[in-house]
Amino acid sequence: MLSPTIQVLDVIKRFGNKTVLDRVRLDVIEGETLVILGGSGSGKSTLLRMMIGNLKPDEGDIEVYGKSLGKMSVEELTAYRTSIGVLFQSGALFNSMSVADNVALPLREHTDLPDETIQIMVKIKLELVGLREHAEKMPAELSGGMKKRAGLARAIALDPKILFYDEPSAGLDPVTSHEIDNLIKDLNDKLGVTSVVVTHEMDSAFRIASRMVLLDGGKFVVSGTPLEMRESTDPLVRQFVHGLTEGPLTDRRRGGGYERDLLGENI
Repeated sequence: MLSPTIQVLDVIKRFGNKTVLDRVRLDVIEGETLVILGGSGSGKSTLLRMMIGNLKPDEGDIEVYGKSLGKMSVEELTAYRTSIGVLFQSGALFNSMSVADNVALPLREHTDLPDETIQIMVKIKLELVGLREHAEKMPAELSGGMKKRAGLARAIALDPKILFYDEPSAGLDPVTSHEIDNLIKDLNDKLGVTSVVVTHEMDSAFRIASRMVLLDGGKFVVSGTPLEMRESTDPLVRQFVHGLTEGPLTDRRRGGGYERDLLGENI
């Protein structure tokens, strides 16, 4: 059995009086594509930021290859961040740089490679995402899907061991979303990386996941394969996965719990 790449160990995270993650425990297995599901406010994006090392737990720990992120020195954390790739929702491209320069940036900042070598590597990464012919374009000239592809080319510039995706299908039309999903699967196969994807888009999740976990209200609910999630008899899982209008999630909102969660008041 493959060993965990990332272990989330009873993590608690609070913002003020609000507990965003409540004793979450899960493993990310080497080579898999783990999709973290959950509605708005479920804590999935916070968990992603903690796995990247941008946030620290208030309690518990996150270990990567057996080493605690919270106990890493500044130098160790920097080295960790250069070993991962992150695709943000917007693509997070620098508007003043061409596509090629955006992809080259991590190579120029974190390696001593000559510029000729960097240019070759940039072409290779852009070819992998289908953008080599658009290398000299500026971000403003790209469609939403092309920006995601360019962001992904930059995310793999340093040949990461782990790729993190924050809502990769957000804001895309169905056809482009499907193309991005196929690209994620293709890169996982070609590069042999471990991928962690945060999303609430179920069509996308079922296309790319080798395993799924569901968070609700900051708590871990369930983990399973796409087939296990689709066939689950748990009422909460069934409602979320199949987008049902009746179930625990809507009952909670009708009961006022949703308003109390938002406002933090007794209403």
